[in-house]
Amino acid sequence: MKRYDQLYRLYEEFDTERLRAYQDFVDLFPPVDSRVALEHWQNASEELGEGKDEIRQAFPATGETFASLAAMASREQAFAALDLLSKYDRAVNCLVLDVDETLRSAGRTDNEIPRDTLHLLTEFHEEGVPIVVCTGQTLENVKGFMIQGLGNEIVHSGELSIVYEAGTGVFTPGHGNDTKQLLFEGLDERIRSVFDAVRSRVLSAAPDDLRRGCHLQGNEFNVTMKPNFETGSEQARAVIDEALVYQLDLLGDAVATELGRDEDAATAGAWARACYAEQDPEIRTVLETEGAIPDADPADVPDDVAGVFERIDVAYYEADAAEIGSLELNKVAGVEAAFDVLGIDDPFCVVMGDSKSDLRVMEWVAEHDYGLAAAPEHASRDVLDHVIRTDELVFDPGQATEVLRTIYALGRLSSIQE
Repeated sequence: MKRYDQLYRLYEEFDTERLRAYQDFVDLFPPVDSRVALEHWQNASEELGEGKDEIRQAFPATGETFASLAAMASREQAFAALDLLSKYDRAVNCLVLDVDETLRSAGRTDNEIPRDTLHLLTEFHEEGVPIVVCTGQTLENVKGFMIQGLGNEIVHSGELSIVYEAGTGVFTPGHGNDTKQLLFEGLDERIRSVFDAVRSRVLSAAPDDLRRGCHLQGNEFNVTMKPNFETGSEQARAVIDEALVYQLDLLGDAVATELGRDEDAATAGAWARACYAEQDPEIRTVLETEGAIPDADPADVPDDVAGVFERIDVAYYEADAAEIGSLELNKVAGVEAAFDVLGIDDPFCVVMGDSKSDLRVMEWVAEHDYGLAAAPEHASRDVLDHVIRTDELVFDPGQATEVLRTIYALGRLSSIQE
């Protein structure tokens, strides 16, 4: 019997929705000291077991696979997985996951990774699927909440890697000398000197309102200004817009000084504003709103200055952060380093993210046929355009589990022979 026919029969003849409800209850039941609650959990476990047994008996050759599939994925998710299998003819062998506004969403999950998402990640781990957490956050932040959410054993299993600060470093516990890789140490001295100069002045030289309204994220390399207000609020938006303009001016001055040029700070800042406004419509919009569009023309920026700007990334995250990073050290470089230390020679991953830095990984994956891309519906327009053009794996805020269930079903279905 064809996979499609078997799948159709599974969801037509069996109450899979009820089975999933039992599975979710059993998996996510919190530890409580209540005899009544424990009896309820035991009854649900028995009902779950009986429901799976019925499926095992109905599908002698594929019963175990279909029983676990029915308890994990909805009909829509299962058939979406079958479409992916028909298109790619293979299962996902690695997860590449952004965190903020992807695995967790401030608007829907109190900025915590939902318990069902964390549980499903443990299921992938048990199936031998490596996990690469790919984020702009600091290592200590990410390591902390991953240990809290997944447990110390999984984080230190040797099958989980953390790409942090958007690719400046990679942390893969359990791999000896390769456990921590400081990718920024490979940059040439001139670029590192520019970052050192910006970092040393970014708060000390800031106007009083910026020093009060922002703090410097504790990065190892990138220079990231974060608001001292709730992310997404009007106060956060105002202070980050101002911080972006300030950082551009600071960067321009640092580059001109490093190159030994005689131009004053205002001229060098105007060069930076002109170059980055031309590159990024979001940055240009902020400069227009702040009344900070420069008189300088990008074509008039000296070649040596423009050459350094071409190696440095200025990123704007509305009402969240203004950041200076290296274009040579993006999430793609971090993911490549993670794959190398994890021993993933033939990747077919799912990349889940919402921002420009995630889009670079998605495009790299698409270019090399390395897998799939998924995004929340509130992702940036370019990210959504890419995801919709490829496999349409778009999910609601805080609902990354829905796509992960589809990926889980893809793995299950790939084990069944036509």
